[in-house]
Amino acid sequence: MKHRLRAAGTAVLVTLGTLAALLTTALPAQADVQICEQYGSTVIQGRYVVQNNRWGTGETQCVNATGTGFTVTRADGSVPTNGAPKSYPSLFDGCHYTNCSPGTRLPKQVSTIGSVPTSISYGFVQNAVYNASFDIWLDPQPKKDGVNRTEIMIWFNRVGPIQPIGSPAGTATVGGRTWEVWTGNNGGNDVISFVAPSALPSWSFDVMDFVDHTVSRGMAAPNWYLTSVQAGFEPWQGGAGLAVHSFSTSVEDGDGGGGEEPPTEPPAEQGACAVTYVPNVWPGGFTAEVTVKNSGTAPVDGWDLGFTLPAGQSVTSAWNAAVSPSGGAVTARDIGFNQRIQAGGTQSFGFQGTYTGSYAEPAAFTLNGRSCSVI
Repeated sequence: MKHRLRAAGTAVLVTLGTLAALLTTALPAQADVQICEQYGSTVIQGRYVVQNNRWGTGETQCVNATGTGFTVTRADGSVPTNGAPKSYPSLFDGCHYTNCSPGTRLPKQVSTIGSVPTSISYGFVQNAVYNASFDIWLDPQPKKDGVNRTEIMIWFNRVGPIQPIGSPAGTATVGGRTWEVWTGNNGGNDVISFVAPSALPSWSFDVMDFVDHTVSRGMAAPNWYLTSVQAGFEPWQGGAGLAVHSFSTSVEDGDGGGGEEPPTEPPAEQGACAVTYVPNVWPGGFTAEVTVKNSGTAPVDGWDLGFTLPAGQSVTSAWNAAVSPSGGAVTARDIGFNQRIQAGGTQSFGFQGTYTGSYAEPAAFTLNGRSCSVI
C-alpha cells in the first residue's frame, strides 16, 4: 500500500506494575491540539510527532493530540476492505517524509543499535473496521524522506474482514509471543506483518526483536538503517474513538545482534572536519557561505555544526540548513536531503544576518560536538 506512514514492534510482556508506572508517570502539562489537515502534525512530550496522515480518502478525519498520545475524534467515509486502508493516524519517533521528531536518534544503522525499548497502550472500538498497528521502517540508506525499502508491521488488533499485505508465511515466536506472519510487497516496498491471534491492548517490548527476525528472513541487513518507529491505526470504515493512551520508545547503543560489530575506526578520525567560512559584509548586514568538510574516513550521517556568533550579530534567514537560535551560541543542522557528508566530501549552507558595531567572524566550529579546523 502506498501510504505515507506506518509502524512496527517486538517483544517483552509488560508487567502490570510496569504498565501502571507508565500510565501514571507525571508529564508536563500540554493543551490538546485538534488536527484535521490531511497531513497535519504536532509534537507531544517534546519528542514524538502526532500526525493525521489521511492519505487514502478525501473524507474528513480529525485527531486530538493529548499530552501522552492521541484520539481519533472524526473518521468519515469508508473504503473497500479488499484494498488499502483510508489513513494511518499515528505518532512516531524518527523521520517520515522529512518530518523528523525532535531530538531523534534515527536514522541509525541496525548493527550499532543494542535495543529499542518501546511501550504502547491502545484504546479500541468495535463499531469500525481497522487494525491497531506498529510500523518499523528500514532502508539501506539513512533515509529521511520518501518510502523506505522494508516495512515491518505489528498488528495488535484487527476488527473486520481485513488482512495484511501479501500471503501467509507461517507463524513465528518473537518477543515471547506467537504471531501469524505475512510477507509481500505493496508495489512500493516489501512488507512483513506480525499479527496477534487476539487483541493486545498494551505491551512493552524491544523493537529490535522484530528487526532481527526480519534480517534473518533476508528482508533487511545489519548495515541497513532503522529510520522510524510508528504506532497508530489503519481504518477502512469509521474509526472515531480509537486512541493511543500512551507511547514511549528510545534507541540504545550497542551490538544490534545482526552479526556485525560497530565501526572500529578511531573516533578522532571519524570526527575530523574542516570549515570554510566566507562572509560578504556591508554596513549593518552580511551573508556567510559555510562549507563543512568531512576529513575522516567514515561518512557523517546527520550533522550539527556549532559556532558562536560575535556579540551584536543576529541571523535573519538561512538556506540549506536550519540555524537556531538567532544569536550567540548557534547550531546549523542539516535539513534531510543533505544530511550525509561522505568521507572526504563536503556540504554547504548559508545564512544572512545583521550586526552592530564592528563585524567579526566566529572563532571556532564543532561538527557533532567535535572541534573542526578553520580553513
